[in-house]
Amino acid sequence: PRYRPDWASLDARPLPAWFDQAKVGVFVHWGVFSVPAWGSEWFWWHWQGEHNTNYERFVQRRYPPDTTYADFAPHFTAHDFEPLQWAQLFQRAGARYVVLTTKHHEGFTNWGSPVSWNWNSLDTGPHRDLVGELGEALRKSNIYYGLYHSLLEWFNPLYLADKQSGFKTQNFVLQKTMPELYDLVLKYKPDLIWSDGHWEAPESYWNSTSFLAWLYNDSPVKDTVVVNDRWCNNCSCHHGGYYNCADKYKPGTLIAHKWEMCSSIDKLSWGYRSNMIVAELMDEAGIIEELVQTVSFGGNYLLNVGPTKEGVIAPIFQERLLALGRWLDTNGEAIYESKPWRVQTENGTVTVWYTSKGPAVYAIFLIWPRDNVLELSSPDPSPATQVTMLGFAGALEWRVSPGKGLLVTLPSVPPSPLPQSGWTLKLEGVQ
Repeated sequence: PRYRPDWASLDARPLPAWFDQAKVGVFVHWGVFSVPAWGSEWFWWHWQGEHNTNYERFVQRRYPPDTTYADFAPHFTAHDFEPLQWAQLFQRAGARYVVLTTKHHEGFTNWGSPVSWNWNSLDTGPHRDLVGELGEALRKSNIYYGLYHSLLEWFNPLYLADKQSGFKTQNFVLQKTMPELYDLVLKYKPDLIWSDGHWEAPESYWNSTSFLAWLYNDSPVKDTVVVNDRWCNNCSCHHGGYYNCADKYKPGTLIAHKWEMCSSIDKLSWGYRSNMIVAELMDEAGIIEELVQTVSFGGNYLLNVGPTKEGVIAPIFQERLLALGRWLDTNGEAIYESKPWRVQTENGTVTVWYTSKGPAVYAIFLIWPRDNVLELSSPDPSPATQVTMLGFAGALEWRVSPGKGLLVTLPSVPPSPLPQSGWTLKLEGVQ
């Protein structure tokens, strides 16, 4: 059956299975905002939309008088951008999918958009098709490719005129937003479209339902493509494909609808900041805790890095991604293709998060118990119960807990090859 351009029909489309199985992705925020590399990727808005004095002072101190935001574009060079290196890094990080900003709210496109004359990565700056190059490299590594695209553009005259009309006119949508979305799909055949910039206008303005109906019925990726929920001003957490709800969304409970938590290694920005300090970055333990909690509640985890204007992913970001990858090398069995269990977490003295796969239950604990005995009160053991630890050879001893559940005796020293940010017990033969 064909999908109709209305939410009742579109929301009924089953989510392609690859997305729930993937669990782990990397988000990449890269654009002209990587040139000032200060504050955040909302630099232009804070500077010339809000006239924030800190941003005005920053530009006065560092750039010639009369500098405009467009003057930054030639400095967005991507000189050191090596797509195959990026793909290798993301693969080693354990990412099953990668989402790149094709266009942020500044309107600059990272491919040669036919409707973004001179404000795109082919005509100026890198003079390269960044979207295409990364896509090719990721496909060689069998990583799914997602495209982030902002519906709105802060300072586009067409958008500002439509806004002025109370969104009764649609010149911006018809001449800019929709031509770009169709172009991205036909050119790059993405596995995922990560929409954003939706919040100011209703669906009737954006024509999102018409686009999604075409995407699901007639596009070259109709059977495989996944989308999020940012398609109009009241869509988030209600309509579209899987739910983002809000940046860094944490439901804190199991929700029935598939969802994704996007988070950033730099806690203060999604784009690269040249003045970031270590205290403002997530550490390995924090990343793993967010991942485990997200997957336990049925979500996917999308972790962001912001490359420099030259196309370098800062070594500290690489280090964090590789640490996540090493953890997943050992514990990925409890993450990839897993399903939530009947219990998600235990609020005992030790934080334990559960996932499951077939009859196996995984208990992931983030702090090693002092006496080397881990109490799990939720699983019901049987005489056939077997407990092993991922990355550690041999079965572990366990006994029935006096209260409820079981007490597992861990190896007397945390096994040294394992990273010190969470360990996984695999429980077989439990209810």
